[in-house]
Amino acid sequence: MPDHTGGVLVFAEQDGGQIAEVSLELLSRGRELADALGQHLAVILLGHAFTDQPQQLIAHGCDVVYTADDPRLDVYTTLPYARVVADAVTACSPEVVLFGASPAGRDLAPRVASRLRTGLTADCTDLRIGDHTDPVRKTEYKNLLYQIRPAFGGNIIATIVTPNHRPQMATVREGVMRMPEPDPARTGQVVALEVALDAEAEAVTVIERVKAERTVNLKGAKVVVAGGAGVGSPEGFELIRELAHVLGGEVGASRAAVDGGFIGHDHQVGQTGTTVRPKLYIAAGISGSVQHRAGMSESGKIIAINTDPEAPIFSVAHYGIVGDLFEVIPMMIEAYRSK
Repeated sequence: MPDHTGGVLVFAEQDGGQIAEVSLELLSRGRELADALGQHLAVILLGHAFTDQPQQLIAHGCDVVYTADDPRLDVYTTLPYARVVADAVTACSPEVVLFGASPAGRDLAPRVASRLRTGLTADCTDLRIGDHTDPVRKTEYKNLLYQIRPAFGGNIIATIVTPNHRPQMATVREGVMRMPEPDPARTGQVVALEVALDAEAEAVTVIERVKAERTVNLKGAKVVVAGGAGVGSPEGFELIRELAHVLGGEVGASRAAVDGGFIGHDHQVGQTGTTVRPKLYIAAGISGSVQHRAGMSESGKIIAINTDPEAPIFSVAHYGIVGDLFEVIPMMIEAYRSK
């Protein structure tokens, strides 16, 4: 393996030749972290019969793509992936290793961290490079990874550092970082890894895969109309759906609405749901807890409708309407249709 030690390494999740969006989002922040460290940005890509995926990753900002091409890696399974990724990390000794907080990333990252005997911070919403002074040992550490995530139910934002172990590892939530624009002119190096798997790593065989398409695409929506506990019932969400339909948007929801059984979890926006950045976000009957605001506060324009003038949602709203959503929304629908 060429000498590419150090730097930032991103696990690129792919399925059927399609790179996961969260992996491309990670390249944006990974590029910033690598530049702050004055080091390179690398990606590790596992699968079989790659086509243009390595060049796609280079175009999105990485310098080196490590590829592990093997029929046994065609479909994600825990043990082979953990073995290959851990071996690669050991060989190239990166300072930082990042995974998307997808189902696969949440399964893989802890196993890799356990193999490497290092720490792991899960579900980060931000990553930065900075210094840290240990108040007990009076030791100063330079250029650590600040692993930033909500804690205690989202009531505080915790900054976690790993001063004594390498690599520094984190999983990052989908949608919290902007996807970089690809630059087809970028050049980088593709390094093929040797895949060494034993019988233990091949203990599980995938017999059949059943894939279900998502019924809602909140991340890609330009308009999201979200309802909260104030909607009151599944029937009340029909009004939310009607406004979303009129505006050509998607239907979102707060955790309270999902927990109340008003709508499915796929529609949930917030810390334990989907992070969205639409051009327009309409929050109807949503009080605006810290957890919910974490998932929508970067929307282009936010309109909040709530009967409580002190509702926290108004603190992030560009336009606030104090009123009953069952009176306000029909007027909005009528006004939009009339024009």
